[in-house]
Amino acid sequence: MNREKISEQVQRFGRSLLLPIAIMAPMGMILGITGALVQPYMVERVAFLQNDTLQMILTGLRQIADVIFSNIPILFAMGVSYGMTRKDKGIAVFSSIVAYFVLHGTINAYLTATGTLADPELMNEVGQGMILGIQSLRIDVLGGIIAGLIATYSADRFYRQELPLAFAFFAGTKFVPIITSVFAIIAGLIVPFFWKYLIIGLTSMSGIILSRFGPPLSIAINRLLIPFGLHHVWTAFIRFTPAGGVYMIGGEEFTGILNALNEVLFNYGPGTEEWALMPELTRFMAQNQMLLTLFMIPAIGLAMYHTAYEGNKKAVKGIIWTLVLTPFLGNITEPMEFSFLFIAPMLYLIYIVIVSIGSFFLAMLGTAVGYIRGTIFDFAIFGLLYEDTKWYNLLIVGIPIAIITYFTFRYLIIRWDVKTPGREGDASEHSELLANKEYAQVAALVVEGLGGVENIRSVENCVTRLRIDLRSTDVVDKETLERSGTSGMFFPSKNHMHLVFGPQVEFVRHAVDDIMKGDLDN
Repeated sequence: MNREKISEQVQRFGRSLLLPIAIMAPMGMILGITGALVQPYMVERVAFLQNDTLQMILTGLRQIADVIFSNIPILFAMGVSYGMTRKDKGIAVFSSIVAYFVLHGTINAYLTATGTLADPELMNEVGQGMILGIQSLRIDVLGGIIAGLIATYSADRFYRQELPLAFAFFAGTKFVPIITSVFAIIAGLIVPFFWKYLIIGLTSMSGIILSRFGPPLSIAINRLLIPFGLHHVWTAFIRFTPAGGVYMIGGEEFTGILNALNEVLFNYGPGTEEWALMPELTRFMAQNQMLLTLFMIPAIGLAMYHTAYEGNKKAVKGIIWTLVLTPFLGNITEPMEFSFLFIAPMLYLIYIVIVSIGSFFLAMLGTAVGYIRGTIFDFAIFGLLYEDTKWYNLLIVGIPIAIITYFTFRYLIIRWDVKTPGREGDASEHSELLANKEYAQVAALVVEGLGGVENIRSVENCVTRLRIDLRSTDVVDKETLERSGTSGMFFPSKNHMHLVFGPQVEFVRHAVDDIMKGDLDN
């Protein structure tokens, strides 16, 4: 497999993680709100929370949301298989669940056969636990990813498998979960053997990541991976593996930042001994993202508006508001970042340096604001509603960072003549198509700019961008693509192109699909 093929597969894997992450976000919000409102200290302070019926409802919602977080590995198994599979996605997702069951069943059999199956009261001390009623290794999300990758390979390779006539019933798609089980058994025998060495390796990495320079290093790597769509891989690595640390809380071992944070945040709360661990956990979480979404990106938006040509300011105001409000309310930073990343890479590196410095000071000040997103809602819930979060540190650090960002961007946009929104002649035309939701016209320009239907091999999308496989890049017309309203275009590998449209990308993709199918009336 050549380098470009490997790169494309890695990118596909990165965006497949968006599916489980997407459901985690709203469920995390529900878990956060209900978790905060059922805490004894909160009930004592707010009179209306003392209503028994309300507490029953809040507790029930919390339990429902907790089901999602208790089964995150299964979500990753389904998400990876769905996102990675090129052929029959339905049978791939089904097979990923089969693979997950078989994988842990095999690990249980291996531990039993080798005499290493721990007593129930000692499970947590040796990295074992109950997974769907099976005592197995706590490989958590990695187990889901392994199951998803096995199902992906099986579905793409064997979905049309023929068998001798006597076994014809089991041929085709029915063969996929069968062969998936075989591969899962093999994986289940290999994983325990190498697991202890993997733990040692990741734990050694955690020494660097968990140092005082870990937060700026982590946020810098996260932002550097944004152009390649791989930042979710890094995020999952920190949140769910020993690289993010192993924590003993209430006599139980928790692997990864997020698992430990959930335990302290939702099962203990302020005023408990365990709360002292919060600043150590949150320094890799939403508080760093809040520096971007609540302070730096609004500052960049203001700098863009003030540096826009006077005649364009009225027209460009709407798109800048969208670029700012999308991360402020929804934590999607890419539209703003892509508006200057590819036309001024040095400006993007300065952006990374500024947020990295800010994350260092937040950690040094002992800030304890969770959760996994960085919206204004997260700040209100996990900063203001919880005690002992030191939420004011975000203002102490964020406001100076915003001022520095504003003046730096304003100066460099003019100095380097960066063509940010409002500094090119057709800014209003670009913004109007998306603003007016004229997706058919956007799609028509996209298809035309890509060289026509015959030059397009496949079109997919992630949260903010179209990902397109082309037969040839020689016929790509960038000027036509710019007229579609895209805020960024680039070629991560040969004949593979990304077009950034922000949160409206899925509607653009559907319109492109309609043109590809010749079904413009739907």
